[in-house]
Amino acid sequence: MRILLTGSSGWLGRFLAPRLKQDGHVVTGLDIAPGEHTTHIGSVADKTCVERVFAEQGIEAVIHAGGLHKPDIARFPAQAFIDVNITGTLNLLTAARDAGHDRFVFTSTTSLMISQEIRNEMADHAVWIDENTGPLAPRNIYGVTKLAAEGLCRQFFIDHGLNTVVLRTSRFFPEEDDTLKHPSGENLKALELLYRRGTVEDMAEAHVAALEKAPEIRHEVYIISSPTPFRRQDASRLKTDAAAVITEYIPDAPALFAAKGWVLPDSIGRVYDASRAERQMGFRCRTDFAAVLDALRRGADLPFAHDPGYINPQAAG
Repeated sequence: MRILLTGSSGWLGRFLAPRLKQDGHVVTGLDIAPGEHTTHIGSVADKTCVERVFAEQGIEAVIHAGGLHKPDIARFPAQAFIDVNITGTLNLLTAARDAGHDRFVFTSTTSLMISQEIRNEMADHAVWIDENTGPLAPRNIYGVTKLAAEGLCRQFFIDHGLNTVVLRTSRFFPEEDDTLKHPSGENLKALELLYRRGTVEDMAEAHVAALEKAPEIRHEVYIISSPTPFRRQDASRLKTDAAAVITEYIPDAPALFAAKGWVLPDSIGRVYDASRAERQMGFRCRTDFAAVLDALRRGADLPFAHDPGYINPQAAG
């Protein structure tokens, strides 16, 4: 297929574009910043630009992975989020509908599911988050606009029969967390694979799976995250003694972490459940917390990317 990939210069795009090409697809990359896999410089908020790319490239399917993200809140006004994340998505959906497409994959975020109460960990247990979690109350303009864009995807399916698969991706960025200071770096990323992180490679694979399955799925929203070893009945103890729960599942975890100079968490406030994607789409992230521990046991490279110096191409520009 001739696929339009937005956000082709971003962290996900640089992994997803070659993965799509590996399957024989012709990829047209659209981004506001130049990159190895970006063939067209422009914004999805520019309807004329979107229409021109569709017409010139004979686009047959869309993976909409571009947009403004949470760190961009410090750099852009709220209107920019509305223009890019909402109007940009509408422009792409409209072009896909007019072209008679049968599949549209939208990269969303688990962030829109995190209210301020969940963010502040007000509950006396770890909040179990799946696609039925609600009511949704996004805590910032990023989440608000991503949720609105999801609504547009649903509406285009209802009104026009455009098959739309929404992937609420958990964390997969390579840079340091901009809010949490301890633990930091690789220690934090390793721990987050227990409950709210995936690798960029797995995120790319999820998009490939969604693209293939879209006509069969029709419309659905999926959380994409590393499979958690925890169960719902662990929720109370995860909040009060997470290290003990982890040790029960993986007895040598404390020793492996100590040898690395890492720490286990005292408390975990939320857990993402990505099992619906596995049940319905047949997709499961390959890299999980067990892969981290296996690497520590063997003295091998860690199975995830950590780059404190990473700068988003959009921000760099």
